[in-house]
Amino acid sequence: MAEANSGTVGKALDVLDRVAGFKRPVRFNDVLEQSPYPKGTLYRLMQTLVHEGMLVFDTDRQTYALGVRLVRLAHAAWDQSSLAPLARPHLDALSRDVGETVHLAQLDHAQVLYVDKRNADDPVEMYSSAGKVGPAYCTGVGKAMLAHLPESELDRLIPLQLFHKFTDQTLTSEAALRTELADIRTHGYGFDREEHEPEIICVALPILTKSGRVLGALSVTSTTRRTNLAALETLVPRIKKTADAIATEVQSWAFPDGSMAQTGDQ
Repeated sequence: MAEANSGTVGKALDVLDRVAGFKRPVRFNDVLEQSPYPKGTLYRLMQTLVHEGMLVFDTDRQTYALGVRLVRLAHAAWDQSSLAPLARPHLDALSRDVGETVHLAQLDHAQVLYVDKRNADDPVEMYSSAGKVGPAYCTGVGKAMLAHLPESELDRLIPLQLFHKFTDQTLTSEAALRTELADIRTHGYGFDREEHEPEIICVALPILTKSGRVLGALSVTSTTRRTNLAALETLVPRIKKTADAIATEVQSWAFPDGSMAQTGDQ
């Protein structure tokens, strides 16, 4: 969330985040209770967002909800900045080969954004789905991406992790996470050992440019009821092949990030 003294754009985005967080139409006073802004400031921000189509106001119910303009922007962002369109055929092939759940993810600030998913032949109920945001410190894809970030970026993102204890296996300290990330860098892949959800395990690999810049991550996920980490680990060469193929597609397409030209990833 934006700081209360951030610029107008930052405050407006913060308001959108807060409205989205309710996951339902919301009244002004509900937002005000969670907002760091004075009542007058919040009202002006929300009115501006309504005027710009970012929020819609239901006069009968006196509620605010996310506007359809955001849907259009989301579709454009999906096409221009998400790995999903380019990765789709590679995910399809990997899913057919392994028969388990396949996730494609990218970092969204300090969190993980699941941008695509293929269900297992025998689907398992779990938190993740395309468009959902999850924690980075206790998911396989999150740790795979964190492990390959520049140290300065890692130093910025680790303090933003909540280290909430989801299960008995969750990493709950910076020291434990950094030890895990060092191991992932050494081996090139990492695991979710029931850290986010009980019985849910995965093996995950980063999707990297030729210079090692993080584009995203792939995971194959299953449940302890039908497999184990050792069995998932045997899939690493196949997942690596898919990750490399996606990275090649992205670089050929000139992924919209100015840092590519600076790092020679073209």
